[in-house]
Amino acid sequence: MRLLLAAIGILAASPAVAAPVILVVGDSISAAHGVAMENGWVARLRQRLADRDYPHQVVNASVGGDTTSGGLSRLPDALAEHRPAVVVIQLGGNDGLRGQPLAAMRENLGEMVALSRDTGARVLLLGIRLPPNYGPAYTGAFTEVYRKVAANRDVPLVPRLLAGVGKRGEFMQEDRIHPNAGGHDRILANVWPKLTELLEPAP
Repeated sequence: MRLLLAAIGILAASPAVAAPVILVVGDSISAAHGVAMENGWVARLRQRLADRDYPHQVVNASVGGDTTSGGLSRLPDALAEHRPAVVVIQLGGNDGLRGQPLAAMRENLGEMVALSRDTGARVLLLGIRLPPNYGPAYTGAFTEVYRKVAANRDVPLVPRLLAGVGKRGEFMQEDRIHPNAGGHDRILANVWPKLTELLEPAP
């Protein structure tokens, strides 16, 4: 009886195991620009995980207007604070829209992958495409950045975050850049298959 009570006491005194964290580092798309935060794909991811009994918490460290350079500068503090099991990188769109050097974008994304992996986190890279008015040479090279980073760093890639969204007006806001609530549903559908491959099985 004493042994049983002692065992119960040890269990009661043991600290609770922290839920694994999914850290999303993105720009205005992941920050749910122009829609209620609860309608953004990251918030809907949080709800879907809970509905399907995954233990994961989701931390949204996305900032509207951010570039890969900004994300890289913020990442070390976010990694130290949240100690994520998975890091989702959704950056680069603003680099492209501002015509920034693609070599720097590729280097920044690669460094973000490396920093995340150094902490033991798994990484998912989310790619995006630029509007065609930027010209085929630049837009093609921009898209290739994601493929090269994913291949060189051996990380899974969602090549078109806005697949089924960007060219359909009913899923976009008036600025034709940011998705509306319906578009965020489609984004989650695009991310979910690759993301779940990085998660521990649901209980």
